[in-house]
Amino acid sequence: MRISIIGSGYVGLVTGMGFVKLGNEVIFVDVDDNKIEMINNAQPPIYEEGLEELMKEFKGKYHATKNYREAILNSDVTFIAVGTPSREDSSIDLKYVETASRSIGEALKEKSDYHVVVVKSTVLPGTTEEIVKPILEEHSGKKAFEDFGLAMNPEFLREGVALKDFLNPDRIVIGVQDERTRQVLEGLYAPINAPKLFTDIKTAEMIKYASNAFLATKISFANEIGNICKKLGIDSWKVFEGVGLDHRISPHFFRTGIGWGGSCFPKDTKALVRKAEELGEDPIIIKAAIEVNERQPLKLIELLKKHVPDLNGKKVGVLGLAFKPNTDDVRETRAYLVVKKLLEGGAKVIVHDPQAMENFKRSYPDVGGHITYASTPEEVLNSTDVILIVTEWQQFEELDYSGKIVVDGRRVRAAERTARIYEGVCW
Repeated sequence: MRISIIGSGYVGLVTGMGFVKLGNEVIFVDVDDNKIEMINNAQPPIYEEGLEELMKEFKGKYHATKNYREAILNSDVTFIAVGTPSREDSSIDLKYVETASRSIGEALKEKSDYHVVVVKSTVLPGTTEEIVKPILEEHSGKKAFEDFGLAMNPEFLREGVALKDFLNPDRIVIGVQDERTRQVLEGLYAPINAPKLFTDIKTAEMIKYASNAFLATKISFANEIGNICKKLGIDSWKVFEGVGLDHRISPHFFRTGIGWGGSCFPKDTKALVRKAEELGEDPIIIKAAIEVNERQPLKLIELLKKHVPDLNGKKVGVLGLAFKPNTDDVRETRAYLVVKKLLEGGAKVIVHDPQAMENFKRSYPDVGGHITYASTPEEVLNSTDVILIVTEWQQFEELDYSGKIVVDGRRVRAAERTARIYEGVCW
């Protein structure tokens, strides 16, 4: 099948290359000239395991362009995979979705064949039918569900293993209204062996938010129990090993530590709270999960001050800047708050991350110029006796922490075994 993907960021690029691997031809549409050039040269503009190899292997089966008309007229299905960032009031900003919808609509005006438009961007319930649909109809002069198809297909990709998640998902959720669109998407996803849940469009939008809110809440619950365990001298990881054996609960997302970040959980939980409040509901559990998460990184600083009461002038090493390992994504990373608090205390901070240092400098300029970026983790260890572990990169398991004071937010076992003084956040 011929597919166009609007937006070649993390979701769009992984989705598009996943479809290429399944035997489809893909056109990526983006506004960023640098991204377009990189994609056309088989160079991924993001770090994601296996992506570069896949792009090189299938070069010629995809290309990138700025031209919506070219993409729409030469494809059968279009996925909208643009960003939906948060506004200052925590509501989501739909300007990229609206712009994409207008441009798709204008191109659809020239097309006689039945074309399916699929929203993959994370949008609140009602957005596809109440915002995307009217824009498409206005600019195309056509009627949704009659002249063109419209669907919602949320993504459930985990950064770092996103390609694996696309090709081997837990489930595929598709919100549709008309049978013709359903048949097109059934055919597109037929090669993937996974449960396929077809719902109405609004329900599909809500499944994404409910999933992320639950997982975020599960992590915050584990961290709250973990904080209690720390005071009692109990290993929270062993506690949740026992809890997770209950088949009703499962062990996933019980890795206690310094909380969640990234492009999804912070944005989606806040947007859902905002939407609930607009509807007259008070989502107290989700709000509590957010509050626990915002406090959790500060536990690293509290524990550090047990051993180094005065940070002024003290050199402190930080291992990890990405919000999780195996990605260069620093959106809402816990490292930002940790580094900021260290600098406010007068510490001299030296950091290393295998992939995310350039993104951290660019995304957090208020701290970027005040810290030293080490080219290797060994350089951090050689520069100071005080280490904070913020991201659990595998490389950090290969280090010798002998003689160091280590405060660990992610449970790196090598540090636990070898450090002179070791403190785990919840263990």
